[in-house]
Amino acid sequence: MKLVLTCEHGGHDIPKIYDPLFTNQQAILETHRGYDLGALDLFHYLKPLSDFSISSTTSRLLIELNRSLHHSKLFSEFSKTLSKEEKKQLIESYYLVYRNKVENQIKEFINTGETVLHLSVHSFTPVLNDEVRDADIGLLFDSRKTLEKQFCKIFKENLNNLKSGYRLRFNYPYLGKADGFTTYLRKQIPENYLGIELEINQKFSTDNVMDLNLKQDVSTALKYYFTGKSK
Repeated sequence: MKLVLTCEHGGHDIPKIYDPLFTNQQAILETHRGYDLGALDLFHYLKPLSDFSISSTTSRLLIELNRSLHHSKLFSEFSKTLSKEEKKQLIESYYLVYRNKVENQIKEFINTGETVLHLSVHSFTPVLNDEVRDADIGLLFDSRKTLEKQFCKIFKENLNNLKSGYRLRFNYPYLGKADGFTTYLRKQIPENYLGIELEINQKFSTDNVMDLNLKQDVSTALKYYFTGKSK
């Protein structure tokens, strides 16, 4: 099995040409709306385990890499004012460049007889709309996919065996079959593809750096999955 590691919301960068869209909006760009705090740090920590990895540090408020082209949130309130031609340019220069690299690499692995585990690294805000999110770690998957369900079960067992005490929930705080990159890829690659979104509570992130113990435990649980070992 090959591990493909991605991070769609790694930063809040805005290319200079689009700076005027975000005049006086730096504060918003630096919140959970602009990017997934700590996700890129965890991505880099897990990167040595992967067979292919890619990340984006362009803010989701410019273009949302984890949404379908038809999704209403593909462009935020800041970028939806762009002309059709400007939006097309954004899609071609950022969205498709990123997503096509991932899709093509996965298909290349599968065409050589491999099965691919795609782990998309994200983080979520501890409180949204005055609701406290009741989880430390979320694993998003399609419950109709046996291999995805099996991976999540084994990963959770491995994490529990480490006595780390994290509260891990399946398909929380979002549903794995909701619109997203992994959902799209499942349709394009119906066989030998496991699409999992790893969601970490941002309470474990300080100055955009994830807690070291959490990173170590997530890495170890993932290693155990590939080696078939347990503590």
